[in-house]
Formats: sequence, C-alpha cells, structure tokens
Amino acid sequence: MLGTQLAALTAGHPAGLIDALDLVAGVDAVLTRGLARVGEEDAAALAGLAGALAATPLADLVAEAIDKIVAGSVTPEHVAALAGARSALFGAVHDALLGQLDAALGRSRAPWAPVPPAPPAEASPAAAGARAWLHEVALTGWRGVDHELVAGAGSPVEAALAVPGLRRLAVLLDGLAAELRACVPVAAMSQVPERRWADLWARGALLAQDAAVADPAGAGERVSGRLLPLGVDVHEHDTAVQIQVHALLEPVDGGPPRLVRTAVGAAKVDTIVGPALWRLLHAHPVLLAALAQRRGVTVADVPVRGADLLWRDDRARLDEPVDPFAAARILLPSAGAAAPHPLDRHPAGIAEPVVIEGYAVSDQEGGLTVELDGHRLAVAVDRLPSCGPLTPELVAASSACLGLLRWDDGRWLLQPVAVQATVKRRTVAVYTGDWACGVTDAKVAKAEAKVGDPVAVLRERAGRLLRR
Repeated sequence: MLGTQLAALTAGHPAGLIDALDLVAGVDAVLTRGLARVGEEDAAALAGLAGALAATPLADLVAEAIDKIVAGSVTPEHVAALAGARSALFGAVHDALLGQLDAALGRSRAPWAPVPPAPPAEASPAAAGARAWLHEVALTGWRGVDHELVAGAGSPVEAALAVPGLRRLAVLLDGLAAELRACVPVAAMSQVPERRWADLWARGALLAQDAAVADPAGAGERVSGRLLPLGVDVHEHDTAVQIQVHALLEPVDGGPPRLVRTAVGAAKVDTIVGPALWRLLHAHPVLLAALAQRRGVTVADVPVRGADLLWRDDRARLDEPVDPFAAARILLPSAGAAAPHPLDRHPAGIAEPVVIEGYAVSDQEGGLTVELDGHRLAVAVDRLPSCGPLTPELVAASSACLGLLRWDDGRWLLQPVAVQATVKRRTVAVYTGDWACGVTDAKVAKAEAKVGDPVAVLRERAGRLLRR
C-alpha cells in the first residue's frame, strides 16, 4: 500500500454516508425503547427509513410493515421487513465504502453472482422458534430486557444447533443472549450498545427466515489451484471460535490470482482461551499445518461463492513453503476480488488484505497509528488474538505489515495479521497463525504446561460421563 493510496482512502467519506448512518441510529433508538411503545419520535425515525427505501424493490413491503408497527400491530413478518430494511441501508453504506477502498487500491471486484434459488423447503420449527424470540426482543426493546426474556433464548438456540443449516444462527443467538445476560438489568445501564445489539438482532432475523435456511452453502462455482495463505483473523466468544483465513488463489487453469477467504470453527466453553483454541480445530490438520508452517495448499474441486471458499480438508494437501509477504507484494496488485454474500454487506464485514511498508509507528493517546508519506492510519491492536504471538509491542517495532483494512467508528483501521519487526537486532516475521500446531515461544509454552491443557481435561471428563 502506497502513500497515495492511503491518502485516497482517508480523504473523506462517500457522499450520503453520514445521512444513512443517522437514519440507522434513529432506528436503533427505536429498538432500544421497543416496538411495543412507538412514540412520535420513533414514528418519525421509522418513516425516515421507509423514505430512504422508497425507490427500491423493498419500498411497498417496508412501508406496509412500518405502518403496522406504528399502529401497534407487529407480526414477525413486520419485524423481518424492518430488519431487512435496516440491513439494506447498511448494505448501501458497505458498497460505498468498498467502492472507495477499491478505487484507492486500484482493486478490481467481480459482482455477486446469484445462484438459482433452492426448491422451497418445509418450514423449520427451529427457525420459527428463533423468529419468535427475536420478535419478542424487538417488542420489549433493549431497555426492557430481563432474565426471563434472556432465558427464552435457550430453547431456540438448542433447536437451531441440531439443524446443520442453522448453526450460524444458533451461534449468533447464543452470543447475543450471553451479552444481554451479562448486562441485565439493561434498564440500569448508562449507555446501551445500540448499534452492536441491533446489528446482531437484524442479522439473526434474516438468518432465521426459511429462505435463508434453504440457501445451499455448497452451491456455486468449484475451483482448483494453489492457495497461498496471507493471514488469519480469529473470531471468538465464550461458546464459539472461528478462524477466517485470507488467502490468494492461483487457479489451476492459469487464470489471474483471486482473493479468497475460508473459515472453520468449533464450539467451546469460556474456560478455553489463548493458544488452547487451536486444539479445538483438530479436525482440519491440513489448514492448521499450512498456517503454522507457512506453506501453500493445493485444493481440488472445492466450492466457492463470491470470496468465500468452503474448506474441505480432504480436498487439500500441503504444498511448498510460502513467504506471505513476498506473495502479497507480487500478487496482491493484480489479484481480483469478489463481492460478498448479500447478507454480509455491512461495514463491519469489510476486511480487505493489504501489505504496507516503510511506515513510522506512533503511540498516541488514541492508540497506535502508522504514518506513511504524512498520512496516518489507526491500528486495531484490540483485534490481535490471544492465541497467537503477535502483540502490540511487535506491531510498534514493525517496518512492514500484512493487514486487513477495516472500517469502524467512522474511520478506516488496519488490523495486523503479520508483521516484520526488528527484535534483538534481527528482522523477524510474526504471524497470528504461527501457533496453529502448538506454541513455539518457550516462555508461553512453559506457562501453558503449568496450567495444563483445558481441552484435554474437558474431553476426558466428557468421556468419563459418557461411560457411566
């Protein structure tokens, strides 16, 4: 990433972005108070949302739903329409920001290619249960959340976990319920995280629709070629962990390189943290070895939709060692990107790989920033995972960074996934996935040995219970 590219990225906001975010903030305030108590201010905010979508295919559906909500007749279908309208507005914000990023980097991006709709599936009782709970949450509002309402999420989560197509929804609901449980009574909070909770609620409402359940995860194009991992982003909460690997794909047919990402995950408990997280992903040894050993992977006939490659360990084999920094320098400028899945069109979902070099790092009151040719970019050190060796100190000592460009709180941020830094007069490369096959730092390994392996202990206890 060059100074001129950084200047173009940070020059200002796309037109209309602030107005769109103000509309969303108004809707989020309505959800805080609850749809069962829509006052004049809330009605005006909802009318603004309907007006913003008046020229879209959603216009009639959203207008009717908002009229019913204001009149006090709220059904799950109206709640779904409200969630869809809010998500569509955020989708427009996402597209404007991604367009700004692509223009700054000179990155080409293929449009989303929809697949034929799946045959209508039978109504899912598990999805219906999730919709009912989200409907109740919307009626009550965040300020009215109590222990009884939070406890109501238990049955929908359990039912959704039993349906493979609903596990993403189950993890989301479980995480939202856990956050609400930790904040009860919400009415006593001085400030409610309106944007975050509304994001989770809206995404849950869309994932709980029967059409989303029927969406075939493996549908779409199939690809073969050489996968060059650039870095890994770790997503974690108390009951789940997911690693998302950003990579370059060199197609077997000799076509131009493509930016792709692939993800695997596992359920967990809150006592499993730090490097022990990797042991939960033992079912994917090829992917873990590729990260830990910095090797390429040859994949054969794997499904890909947009930028998302469906990982199959049985269709992958380890290839030659790869220097991710060298691969990024050579291939990123010409690599093609793909538009994300429509449900992922949200500013928080933007995570675009870049390599940036020759910068200066400063530690100011607002945190670390990198400066290149007089232009600054904040560093999201709070996103560094606890399961890897990359630390804020290494970032501060770095001279090159492989990172993900993100947009949060009205500004662009750089999330490091690898750095080249000077440590004891030696230049070293450190990656977030270096410990995927075990801790390589002697001090950390010794500390882990003292504590013991929580994954092994829990598995042993679970086996003992099953034998009884």
